[in-house]
Amino acid sequence: MGLCERCRKAQATFHMTNIEASGQKQERHLCERCAIDEGLMQPAKPAVDINDLLESFVAAGKSASGPNVGNLVCENCGISYIEFRNQGLLGCASDYDAFAEPLARLLERAHEGGTHHVGKAPKSVGVRRTTLQDVRRLKRALSEAVAAEDYERAARLRDQIRKMEES
Repeated sequence: MGLCERCRKAQATFHMTNIEASGQKQERHLCERCAIDEGLMQPAKPAVDINDLLESFVAAGKSASGPNVGNLVCENCGISYIEFRNQGLLGCASDYDAFAEPLARLLERAHEGGTHHVGKAPKSVGVRRTTLQDVRRLKRALSEAVAAEDYERAARLRDQIRKMEES
C-alpha cells in the first residue's frame, strides 16, 4: 500500500476505481481524512458508551408506556400503575378511573382495537348473532384493503358490513 495521492503523508486506505464511458479506468488512492474531505466517504461515528445506550433504552421504555404512568396511584386503595403492571391485578374498582388512559391503550392492544365488552351469544341459540366486535374487525379489514388498493375485496367487505349493520 502506498501513500495518499492528495496529502502524500498518510497511508492510503481508501481505494476507488472510476470507469469512464469510453472504458478508461481511473484509480484513486487516498487516506481516510482526504476521502472524507472530498466527500467520498462518511466520517466514522464515535463509539457509543454502553451506559448512554442503556439509559436511552430505559428512557424510550418510559415514554412508550405513556406520560407519567409511573406516577399514577389510586387514591382509594393506594396501588400504583407500575404495581398493577407487575402483578397483573387491580386493587379496587376505582383503579379503572385512576388508570383510565393507560388501561384503554392496554385493552386496545389486547383486544384488537376494542375497549368495550360486546358480549357473546350462547352456542345453544344456533343462530350466530352479529356483534359489534365483528363489525369493527370487518371495518379494520376494509381499511387495510383500501390502503392496499384491493378494491374488489374492499367492496365485498363493505357489503358484508352493511348486511351485518342492517340485521
